[in-house]
Amino acid sequence: MTARTLYYAPGACSLAAHIALEETGAPFETVRLDLARGDQRAPEYLSVNERGRVPALYEDGWVLTEVSAILRHVARAHPAAGLMPDEPRAAALADEWLGWLATAHHVAYAQRRRPERFSTDEEGFDAIRARGADTFGDLCTMTEVRLSNGGWALGARYSLVDPYLLVFWMWGRGPALGFDMPGLFPAWTAHARAMARRPAVQAVFAREGLTLPA
Repeated sequence: MTARTLYYAPGACSLAAHIALEETGAPFETVRLDLARGDQRAPEYLSVNERGRVPALYEDGWVLTEVSAILRHVARAHPAAGLMPDEPRAAALADEWLGWLATAHHVAYAQRRRPERFSTDEEGFDAIRARGADTFGDLCTMTEVRLSNGGWALGARYSLVDPYLLVFWMWGRGPALGFDMPGLFPAWTAHARAMARRPAVQAVFAREGLTLPA
């Protein structure tokens, strides 16, 4: 195992950490997990991350989990990449974005995809899924408003927030939700298309076998 290894699943929230690492230009390796096959529950992976989820970042015997934590760590470890602003209010806005995406969008999507996390009553799963889809749509509308002035999440400056935003745009158009992202959320779609022009994003999408936003 090299000094830095990212454990990821294609198209999962680990995509944001994967892009951030690629943006730094620093060397790292990846281990691809197949969640449908249950790789996240294999003893080999549980010895790395006992929570059995992605992503996990291994560095010299130390492991960090949770997307927002990994994004912040990568940004701090590689200040020259400019992923985290130095100005306190801009940094606070980046933290606000990360919190918003992790605790709102991600939870709503989990309701849609993983209702068993929210109830043991299978008869209620359809209602949880429906509520998750409705909530995700409402959250997307709020995010669309925040992005309506154009540019990146923090305005003119690209940051660690932008790869995380791309994850949820991808999920919105995916099979679990099937939203017409260009039609419903044009500003967010413009952001996704700008992301697709970045070499780091192109490299990561090729590595994960994903289709870039068109």
